[in-house]
Amino acid sequence: MLTTEERQRYRRHLQLPEIGEAGQEKLKAARVLVVGAGGLGCPVLQYLAAAGVGTLGIADGDQVEISNLQRQILYGPADLGHNKAEAAGRAVQRLNPLVHCQLHPHRIGHAAVRELVSRYDVVVDGSDNFPTRYLLNDACVSTGRPLVSGAIYKFEGQVSVFNYAGGPSYRCLFPTPPSATEAPSCDATGVLGVLPGLIGCAQATEVLKVILGLGEVLSGRLWVFDALSFQTRILRFPRHAARARLDLDTAPAADYAELCQPDGLTISVAALRQALDSEQAPFLLDVREPDEYAEHHLPGATLLPLGSLTQGAAAIPRHHPVVVYCRSGARSARAVEQLQTTYGFTNLLNLEGGLLAWLHSEAAAPDPLSAG
Repeated sequence: MLTTEERQRYRRHLQLPEIGEAGQEKLKAARVLVVGAGGLGCPVLQYLAAAGVGTLGIADGDQVEISNLQRQILYGPADLGHNKAEAAGRAVQRLNPLVHCQLHPHRIGHAAVRELVSRYDVVVDGSDNFPTRYLLNDACVSTGRPLVSGAIYKFEGQVSVFNYAGGPSYRCLFPTPPSATEAPSCDATGVLGVLPGLIGCAQATEVLKVILGLGEVLSGRLWVFDALSFQTRILRFPRHAARARLDLDTAPAADYAELCQPDGLTISVAALRQALDSEQAPFLLDVREPDEYAEHHLPGATLLPLGSLTQGAAAIPRHHPVVVYCRSGARSARAVEQLQTTYGFTNLLNLEGGLLAWLHSEAAAPDPLSAG
């Protein structure tokens, strides 16, 4: 039953015959897991909390950075350096103390995803990488949970609902994960600040429709939005029986573990620190953009942006260890794959977690980061 305070807070919902008190009680009883408290997750969490969804799970292992503030509207300068799940949880509690938050301040992995997803009624994918998208899809198929998916790229976004009432899964629409070189990255390309808000609001709308049983859910339909033209399209796609059945037990494990990773080796921050202290320190290759490099970079690193690899490959040593890094490891993974495939390099190591891992490492660095 709703309390007096809840009736007052949610009065505009109660006035809608399609929702009413019975519908608001459904929202109060619902449990929704939001994976990714970034550009998409922030508006999703805001509107679901304001709507009175009783329990919100928030999963994110990243920390708030100053570049997030352009679009991740739950955070402010005081949140810099804090875990996103924890910072988002505090913001949600300020917005609506009647909502219960369950925090998962870590990256979702294969070992725990089935049990985690099974605790919730609906899963929202606000992640920014393909391994997580496929992992969540397969976990939702395994547990019978609907997946409300959103994605953004530059000025465009898309939303769909997968595994809903026997409908198609994510794999029905996207059967094959992209390679490391094909996977887009906001780190490398940027994104219009308001776009995640628009797409996240659409995701929140679909979550409420799923919980309340209202309207026509975006199952078997992909809603595509172009912010520059402000045009939208609906693309229909069918359920593919064999793909829709793929789950955590039958889907290719490589889709989670190896996607967007190079075929070569990686190196941890701790191992790199030791290598830099040795007599044969590795060559450091920074594949970010010049403005990122100017802000801070590893001491002695050579800048060669990902888009300039073709012009600069000849300057990279072939008979000496080369450690390639970027902000978080995604662009450097693509750089390693491109250099290996196109130019035959065999001496490349990708820095696990990129510069963020270096900065967040608890180990004491022998030298401070260079500042431009």
